[in-house]
Amino acid sequence: MSKKLIYFLCTGNSCRSQIAEGWARHLGGDAYEVHSAGVEAHGLNPRAVTTMKEVGVDISSHKSKLIDVDLLNKADYVITLCGDANDKCPVTPPHVTRLHWGFDDPAKATGMEEEIRAKFAEVREAIRDKIDKFLTEETQE
Repeated sequence: MSKKLIYFLCTGNSCRSQIAEGWARHLGGDAYEVHSAGVEAHGLNPRAVTTMKEVGVDISSHKSKLIDVDLLNKADYVITLCGDANDKCPVTPPHVTRLHWGFDDPAKATGMEEEIRAKFAEVREAIRDKIDKFLTEETQE
């Protein structure tokens, strides 16, 4: 059985898509090939690394990348995590299942450091829950 390819897309490939890539690799194991990219490349957000480290998922070696058309075209699933990426994502071929899961951008959180960390944790857990549900449903097909 070949691995299914999941491609997470976001605006800058710095937070949400990086968190999603980390979770999908962690939860999906060897059954999936997982990548992430952005409409732009903003660099890996250090708070995304920290918030994932808190739950034992290391994304510190991830790099912020632009959308790779070859990966996009061979993906089984293309999942956009923000409206901007959903609007600007190139057209996908008919065999690609395209999904949109909108999440708040934790990088835009304001307030005290504790409030910002809480927003990152909230988004991290929301993404984990969505990926866990997706992987469970996907394996039942």
